[in-house]
Amino acid sequence: MSYEDFREWRTTPLRRYPELSIVIPAYNEEERILPTIGAIASHVCDLGIPWELIVADDGSTDRTVDLLRAAEWVNLRVLPAPANAGKGDAVRRGMLAAEGRYVLFADADQSTPIEELDRMLAAVRNGADVAIGSRAAEGATESNRSRFRQLASDVLRLMVRVLLRVGVRDTQCGFKLFTHQAARDLFRRQTIAGFSFDLEILYLAARGRLRIDEVPVQWIDAPGSKVDVKKEAARFVTDIARIRTNAIRGVYADAA
Repeated sequence: MSYEDFREWRTTPLRRYPELSIVIPAYNEEERILPTIGAIASHVCDLGIPWELIVADDGSTDRTVDLLRAAEWVNLRVLPAPANAGKGDAVRRGMLAAEGRYVLFADADQSTPIEELDRMLAAVRNGADVAIGSRAAEGATESNRSRFRQLASDVLRLMVRVLLRVGVRDTQCGFKLFTHQAARDLFRRQTIAGFSFDLEILYLAARGRLRIDEVPVQWIDAPGSKVDVKKEAARFVTDIARIRTNAIRGVYADAA
């Protein structure tokens, strides 16, 4: 990326709707949010497409929002929240605010490097409604993942296949790309605000017979993760039951 490309992106408003929107959910990310944005901009500005960046804050109590506002980058939008409501709530607000033809949400810790976006874009341009970064697809690589986290993931993936019949191998990687229409249709139906929101979104996509492509990605267990594996695993199981209950009660009837 040349400095001129970056300067134009941060100082010149888009003249048309963006080809790509990138949504980053953030909670108390003052230490890494600006480096994350720098890494994203460095790659995406090289793609030669109009794009916007949306940071959906989740009620941060540190300087995350202040740092973003101080940057004054015209194609960066900050969506603050009055209180912490969960990652799923932050992503939903960002996805529904996005204007791009394609909409990516990516975790602030860059566990999946932004360079993996290229293959995801190829998938949706080739007809996929949803392209998900997958740590379980053939060709994926994982680094620094503890044995406990791997075991927990394997057990939860089995539960998803058996209880929800979602035909993907990795529902929880925080790197997913949607067409604009798919994002609008899926996230407006979302009911889960916490960590397991991805599971509900993919359940809805499968129920609606959308095409979901699993794209193998490089994934690195980033230091400083805010995920409590034991606590989130328990919530994940609870949310599987909630999704099944919602389906039985007809909450998702319009997604069939």
